[in-house]
Amino acid sequence: MKLSENAKEWIKDIGTAIILSAVILFFVRPTIVKESSMSNTLLNNDYVFVSRQSYTIFGEMKRGDIVVFKSNMTSANGAKKLLVKRVIALPGDTISITGGKVYLNGEAIDEPYTKEGYTGTEMAEITIPEGRIFVMGDNRQNSSDSRSKSVGLVAFDDVVGKVVFRLYPFNKMGSVYK
Repeated sequence: MKLSENAKEWIKDIGTAIILSAVILFFVRPTIVKESSMSNTLLNNDYVFVSRQSYTIFGEMKRGDIVVFKSNMTSANGAKKLLVKRVIALPGDTISITGGKVYLNGEAIDEPYTKEGYTGTEMAEITIPEGRIFVMGDNRQNSSDSRSKSVGLVAFDDVVGKVVFRLYPFNKMGSVYK
């Protein structure tokens, strides 16, 4: 039985679409934000693209990056939760929180992205060990992050990728970095 030219074109187009989709999903993971801990930068139900290869191909993690990582927290159905937070400190950095300010390596840092302009919890100085990062949500008064025992310091191996682009809502489409 011989396939018609039309059928061959369809098979070729479908095959190309499948291969292209697999390549894209290797590099990018679409994710829906399900919490308000990153307000006002990211809001509940924002649809973002996470670069899976950001740190293996495109360079090292930086302070200020917004990352998605696997946590020990579980959702209502028992699955491990993915969290979205901002990288505040890297291995070797010291961090403390006093009087509403975050101190990185002894210097108060400017954080214009925080929802309320201050960090309400106090935290004694700690040094971030190798292979770990310290993350916090931009909505500091409503964020489970490295300050809490339920999240703690995040292992590099638990980082799924870097948030690189917001697709939805359409009026905010584009980079999440200002």
